[in-house]
Amino acid sequence: MGKSQQTYSKSEKEKKRLKKREEKQKKKEARKLASKERGGGIQFAYVDHNGQLTDTPPDPSLKVKVDAESIVLGIPKKEESDEDKFDPVRTGKVSFFDFSKGFGFIIDAVNQEKYFTHVSGLIDEINENDNVSFELEKGMKGMNAVRVKKI
Repeated sequence: MGKSQQTYSKSEKEKKRLKKREEKQKKKEARKLASKERGGGIQFAYVDHNGQLTDTPPDPSLKVKVDAESIVLGIPKKEESDEDKFDPVRTGKVSFFDFSKGFGFIIDAVNQEKYFTHVSGLIDEINENDNVSFELEKGMKGMNAVRVKKI
């Protein structure tokens, strides 16, 4: 007869594993019994007309009919605002321009606001006190004058 491959430590590990499985099964059954005794909590959850969870069914008289056509899916189309209606070409006067650094400022003739301009946004070469026409574009720190032409 050959010697068994089953050692003492293997059989002990197997016994521990079986014992652990049995304990786990007993705990599971105990939890099931305990939940049945407590009533199991709320069986159904309803949402009332305010959107709150309740254990009572909502009142059908408070139900609101919603027209499916009135629900907007996606981004609504942008309506034309006052800013979109004005002429994009503006006029103004160059208050400061530094050729070595390549930037300057233009004062708008309408609202007297200063707008930054860069040499990359120039169409014609400009000097200080020149009357210019320009368009505005959103920059990193505010509105910038671009497509600047000498008048």
